Amino acid sequence: MGYVTVSAKIKRELWEKLKKYNIPISDVIRRALEEEVRKAEEEELARALDEAGQILSKIPDEEIIKAVRLSRDEG
Repeated sequence: MGYVTVSAKIKRELWEKLKKYNIPISDVIRRALEEEVRKAEEEELARALDEAGQILSKIPDEEIIKAVRLSRDEG
């Protein structure tokens, strides 16, 4: 897996505090970005599940029961 360099401008005061407390900037940024991506993926999944639920709600219960029974008989 390849890497890319990401840069951000921060206030000098923050940068000095990061250095003072030996905070690993790359690790912090990486974790924060991974968390943001995870949140976005969860939101996307929730939207897809909601859409699937709306579609499935239009199918009569009898059809769902029939499909489940048929799949059990085949398995």
